[in-house]
Amino acid sequence: MVVVTVFSAVVGIVIAREFGRNEETDGFFTSYGVFIVIILAAQSLRVAVLPALARARDEGRLAGDIAGYAIALALAAIPLVLFAELAAEEIADILTGHGSAVAQDASADALRWMVPAAAAYLFTGLAASGLAALDDYATAAFAYAAGSTAGLAFVLLRVESDGIIAVAWGMALNAAIASAIPVAALVIRAVRTQMPAVAIRPSGLPLRERLGTFAAAVSLPIALQMLYVVCLPFAGQLGTGAVTSFGYAYLAAASLVTITAFSLGLVTSVPLARAGVGPAEAARHIVSASWIALTLIGAAAGVFALAGAGLVETVLGDAYGGDVGAEVGRLVVVLGPWMIASVGVNVAFPLLFVVGRTRLLPLIAFVALAFQVLLAWLASELADLDGLALALALSTFLVLAALLWELGALRGVARGLFLAACAVGGLTLASFVPPALVLGSTAAAVAGFAFYAIFVGVVRPPGLRASWTYLRALR
Repeated sequence: MVVVTVFSAVVGIVIAREFGRNEETDGFFTSYGVFIVIILAAQSLRVAVLPALARARDEGRLAGDIAGYAIALALAAIPLVLFAELAAEEIADILTGHGSAVAQDASADALRWMVPAAAAYLFTGLAASGLAALDDYATAAFAYAAGSTAGLAFVLLRVESDGIIAVAWGMALNAAIASAIPVAALVIRAVRTQMPAVAIRPSGLPLRERLGTFAAAVSLPIALQMLYVVCLPFAGQLGTGAVTSFGYAYLAAASLVTITAFSLGLVTSVPLARAGVGPAEAARHIVSASWIALTLIGAAAGVFALAGAGLVETVLGDAYGGDVGAEVGRLVVVLGPWMIASVGVNVAFPLLFVVGRTRLLPLIAFVALAFQVLLAWLASELADLDGLALALALSTFLVLAALLWELGALRGVARGLFLAACAVGGLTLASFVPPALVLGSTAAAVAGFAFYAIFVGVVRPPGLRASWTYLRALR
């Protein structure tokens, strides 16, 4: 995840330095939001199908189960790709908020490549889960890293001559490689073990139940990303470059959440499934994982608060200097409440599959999305991009509360998460405010980061110590 995130950041830097901040980048980022929606669906499917595939392996029907899930995925993915190809211009018109022709053309061109690339990742996730059921994690990790490497190399070679569409082509190449390697690995295993051809006949759950599993698994992650996508048309009405600024701030914040909370939620679901989870255990797990994630996020927020403008300009180029860089840096900080809520959601979501309480996920997703449409409109009218960031936070907290209610852990997590956020916030202020009073922004950020690391290492808040001990024991 770190490798893929870093390479994605490099691509973002290339876009910023080659194309700046204009109507074309606005259009591109609207399509990228759709791409991320489908990618999140692919990630959530791994959470949903891995327990079933592990059981299928024990019962000697893994190949048939993978085939059954692949058919179900094809029934969902093929219409999606066809719709994106045939209605790209109409979709782009909506995504850009009926913006300029330049933004619409850039969005439509990107959609025609990004949606098939994202659909390929659905099958990549299925193949990776099949390998995981065989206790093979290295092949899928290599596939994702190799795809990212090849895609980045292609973008660097072609972006200057072909324009921003080369980024979408690189994403398609990335997806093709990431899909081909794990699928080939499964085929090689089948050949080596002399698996009979009849073994790939679909078996296990009927198609309708598989589609229902997909719906429950993807509804909430897609809705969470759609909360961001809903913001894009409102951001587009705030002026040229607003979507791009909001997009970069969101990507920075989302990367911090993915590397920390999503990773913890994913790797701890299996031991929790073995041990069993009740309301008390769920609350302790969510609070413990949140402590670790929030501690890392606190350091990043402090750096962006003091040196965000200079950092953004240094990384993204002159087009993001001055007020633009300051705006992006400020938005990352304003997205702090959203990051807190997202940390809780990313840790709680896998637990619903561990305890088998997924029935209400589509309803939670629908309510949150409907709430976000109204909230984003009101917030953008009152506070522009800052308002949209706060609207994201409120909607995500609504989702978190619903998930915790389902787990029976609302009260325990609310208290623990509040105390963790206050403790991390206090450490951040104590570390970064004093240097900011006497030093320049960059020097203050460096000094503040050093103080923060010392405080965390020396003071070691009790909640953080208890969380670390718990997570180590969970192995």
